[in-house]
Amino acid sequence: MKKVTRRDSLKGAALAGSTLALASCEKTISSVTRHFGQKLPDKVFVAESANIDDSHHLLNRAAYGPWPGDISHVKSIGAQSWIEQQLQPSTIDDTACELRARRFESVFFQPGNAYEFKKTVLREELSRHTLLRAIYSKRQLFEVMVGFWTDHLNIDLGKGDCVYFKPWDDLNVIRKHALGNFRDLIRTSVTSPAMLVYLDGKENRKRKGTDDVPNENYARELMELHTMGVHGGYTQKDVSEAARCLTGWTIKKKKSFLNRGSVYFKPTHHDDGEKTILGKTIPSRKGNDGEKDLEDLIDTVCKHPATARYISLKLCRRFVSYDPPETLISRVAADFTKSKGDIKTMLRTILLSDEFKQSKGLRFKRPFRYIVSTLRVLGANTHVHKPLIEYFNRMGQTPFSHPTPDGYPEEEMPWMGTLLWRWNFAFGVVNDEIPDVQLQLEKLAKSINAFHGKDISTETIAAYLFGRQATINEIKTVEEYRASFDNKNKHPKQQVELLAVLMASPAFQKC
Repeated sequence: MKKVTRRDSLKGAALAGSTLALASCEKTISSVTRHFGQKLPDKVFVAESANIDDSHHLLNRAAYGPWPGDISHVKSIGAQSWIEQQLQPSTIDDTACELRARRFESVFFQPGNAYEFKKTVLREELSRHTLLRAIYSKRQLFEVMVGFWTDHLNIDLGKGDCVYFKPWDDLNVIRKHALGNFRDLIRTSVTSPAMLVYLDGKENRKRKGTDDVPNENYARELMELHTMGVHGGYTQKDVSEAARCLTGWTIKKKKSFLNRGSVYFKPTHHDDGEKTILGKTIPSRKGNDGEKDLEDLIDTVCKHPATARYISLKLCRRFVSYDPPETLISRVAADFTKSKGDIKTMLRTILLSDEFKQSKGLRFKRPFRYIVSTLRVLGANTHVHKPLIEYFNRMGQTPFSHPTPDGYPEEEMPWMGTLLWRWNFAFGVVNDEIPDVQLQLEKLAKSINAFHGKDISTETIAAYLFGRQATINEIKTVEEYRASFDNKNKHPKQQVELLAVLMASPAFQKC
């Protein structure tokens, strides 16, 4: 047996002290945030119609699901006013969320400074920061769009030094432009250190007197995934010419004394010859003037009609259906062109459209949305530690971990293989089996008026979760589960697990 030294004892005491201090700090934050709106109201809206409630539908798509009380708020101000508020996120007080999410210092560092952290710490803090904002932010549409653009401009933390650079990318590319201008978003992404590493842009060079061949990885994805789409009409020649435009952009090495991790243009690595992209000629430019090639390239692809259609299609697929109506895609594409890529204008058209209102319950929740919407609808208190993140891993949608540039898939089929883990999560969370996730189920039941004597009404819980009255078959399925317990209608565990059965049902997994 190893002898325990005084130093070991001191280390253990320090670790225990820090753990207790952290637990105390999180307990204080949880308590304080309740005063800023993260608490269960005395009365919560419960649907009375067989059709999905309009406000419930809006919050299921333009937010990560309703927090208790949110539906009543939408109804009190109207859907259009709620959308306009969400499109101006800086005007929404998000103090409670900030208290939970801003404590991770690494997510605010410049790229070079992030080298001071271990990769595991950076990954954990960025993931927790992202999840806490998705769960607790009152700027829900903003967070939904952060998720959308994170997929659109996917970067896997597992490649090279991406984990050191993605926090900067998340803050300055995704979050800065999530509701801004599409051209600005793409321009910032092109020279993001994380993207330059992920798609090999930092290796893209054409030095004079050498046989260097420009690296086409980023140029191809810029056209295929980020702007025009795979059917956008570009050719292999266009990809090659785009790669030539992007030569010379690189990153200060990790061992650099000054400005390590920063992006800069190296004229001697740039192909300064004339190029032609999508029919547009880019003139020969020498020295630092070669930087202008990038601007011309971005202008050309962002203004192309194929880009307007492709981005509109992706937005309509995310907010409406997997196969959105052509009429809506065309209107949104026209808005893209007229507004020169204003993201708010496109979202306004989508969310106020009849096509959006008529698309209730057509989309399958991906794991991220399923877990977050579950925690939100229950009014959960959490600080997102590893046991909770493990469920994202098991379901296959860990933040920032998709290995290919296309981002996590939209379609439901790729997620069918992990449905058992949704069931496990639903039962784990209501049975208090996930550390760091606390619920107030009795108070929630009172808020939705679910108590019938000492028993819980299945119909009321279902209506609260689904945003509509449950069907006869849905109630029958749950009642059969209820009957499987001894002492029918009296088993305390049964009352809680009825909630889990409903959250694991197909109706709750749709949005």
